[in-house]
Amino acid sequence: MPADTDSLLLSGAHVFSKRFTLSNSATAGARLSLLQLSAAGILWGTAGVVVQVVAESTGLGAVAIGFYRLLSAAAVLLLLGLFTRDSTPATGARQLLAAFRGAPVVIVLAGAGLAAYQALYFVAVRLGGVSIATVVSLGIAPVLLSAWETARTRQRPGTGVLAASAAALLGLALIAGATVDTGAPAAGLGLLAAVGSGVVYAASTALSRHTTQGVQPLTLTTLSCTIGAITLLPIAAVEGLAFTPQAKPIALLGYAGAITTALAYALFYTGLRRTTGSVAVVVTLLEPLTAALLAVLLIDEPLGAATIAGGALLLGAVATLYVGAAQPTEPAAERAGEPAAGLAGEPAAGPVGSATEPAEIQPAETRA
Repeated sequence: MPADTDSLLLSGAHVFSKRFTLSNSATAGARLSLLQLSAAGILWGTAGVVVQVVAESTGLGAVAIGFYRLLSAAAVLLLLGLFTRDSTPATGARQLLAAFRGAPVVIVLAGAGLAAYQALYFVAVRLGGVSIATVVSLGIAPVLLSAWETARTRQRPGTGVLAASAAALLGLALIAGATVDTGAPAAGLGLLAAVGSGVVYAASTALSRHTTQGVQPLTLTTLSCTIGAITLLPIAAVEGLAFTPQAKPIALLGYAGAITTALAYALFYTGLRRTTGSVAVVVTLLEPLTAALLAVLLIDEPLGAATIAGGALLLGAVATLYVGAAQPTEPAAERAGEPAAGLAGEPAAGPVGSATEPAEIQPAETRA
């Protein structure tokens, strides 16, 4: 066999091996992101029972509890950031300040959005009932994000993503419908608050996904929780922040801050780095499923057929997205007969849910 032919075959084998390795790496990264987002949704789902117990024990309103939740999360994250083994307080403070200076407007909006959609959701629950608040607030976000991403990228979501989104929204409606509140005092105002919550949630997710490409997730979580707590403080102060200190509610508020907020949002922002916003909010619909199951286990709420069916649809949707992350499609540039551009000459790949699955973080110059 001629030497040049032998060399060509070796070169081709090397390219194939490199692309196969990159594809496997991208698939693993995409699946890990979906697991991180799933964990975030499950942790968020535990907050509902915690908030209910704290409210009954202390008499605090929902916004005040939300403030304490963000405040304790910010305190935990600031301590972690300022007093780690690899960082002195001065170094940690400089890193936070540098990250904030890099994108001050976006980070402030992300933090304020974190506070706003929680407050609006609580208002929607109070005025319109759990069913309206859950279906509208959580259901409108993936629809808005999918429309935004389609308009921005001029690529429609994959068939699997659309099917998973539809199944997840139907599952959400079934779970929420099992807890319809027929005594809602102001359903119309509750509906408006729920729409506002969903719009802010979608916008905050889109902003956060953009920001995670240049800011470490833990840093973004710290800044977002701090700004969110500051945003909620005036409303919470009017609602009332005083309560009699007791071990149980204080411990639960600590859990709500450290686990359901600090850890959950760190996982959420990490998962967003390799996942489109519309897919992320579909996966985190595990939150209402977790809340419903905990209500059955801990406060003896009945487990109806609608909740079971809705849970099955939600789990099926997440499983569909997880399996879909292992099915790469040929990049558009290569389909057109051109080499695909990527990091340092590597094959291009888009985030989970785009037309070029599986996920890879996009080069800085091409990020939206």
